[in-house]
Amino acid sequence: MIQKFAWCLLPLFALFAAPARALDEDTAGYVESNLLAVLYHELGHALIDLMGLPVFGQEEDAADVLNVIMIHELFEEEVAVQIAYDTAFGFLGDADQGEAVFWDVHGPDLQRYYTLVCLFYGGNPDARDDVAQELGLTDARAETCEEEFYLASDSWGLVLDELGDMPRADTPGYLDLRRDNPLDALTADVIETEMAALQEDFGLPSELVVRVEPCGTANAFYDPSDASITICTEFSEYLAAAAPR
Repeated sequence: MIQKFAWCLLPLFALFAAPARALDEDTAGYVESNLLAVLYHELGHALIDLMGLPVFGQEEDAADVLNVIMIHELFEEEVAVQIAYDTAFGFLGDADQGEAVFWDVHGPDLQRYYTLVCLFYGGNPDARDDVAQELGLTDARAETCEEEFYLASDSWGLVLDELGDMPRADTPGYLDLRRDNPLDALTADVIETEMAALQEDFGLPSELVVRVEPCGTANAFYDPSDASITICTEFSEYLAAAAPR
């Protein structure tokens, strides 16, 4: 059986629970932030597979951690804070939809929420104290967040350093970046732009294909059978519908 490492399997009923809204600037920003987060998460799965990285613990947790490290490292502070808020609200919104599914390979959404907030705060505690307070990080957890961040940064940092020393690919492995409507076009543009930016800084041990295409469900996943990341167009639709008002 081919194992696919998914971001999360979101129920389609949630996609249609609210009437369709115009893709205003705030909604577009929320969608873009969460697309970046899911791309970094699935990239974590890809790196673990392609580089044969050891994983001590749940692989989904390791992929979540890379997401935070990338947000912290790649963006100026103001932009990083906005992405962190948007992705945190993404987990919070998912948590509000129903009971935690404890048998799933992903941790409960609320736990993923607080882990993201803690690690992001730990990357720059002096500048992000307001972020931690506004997002409800408890003082007890905040005490360990800086240490948690640097443990995570040291682990993934070695991997990113190795990627930085690898030759860059001449062309990215894009397939079927759908642009059938404005939301699909936004999704394709975000993924294409970010992959091109990553390619300037990092190499890979082998080609990684990134697709944006319909899947029949709101999802994103890495498939090791062909070293591909798929971002489902339904996932962007879900994000647009779920964006905070």
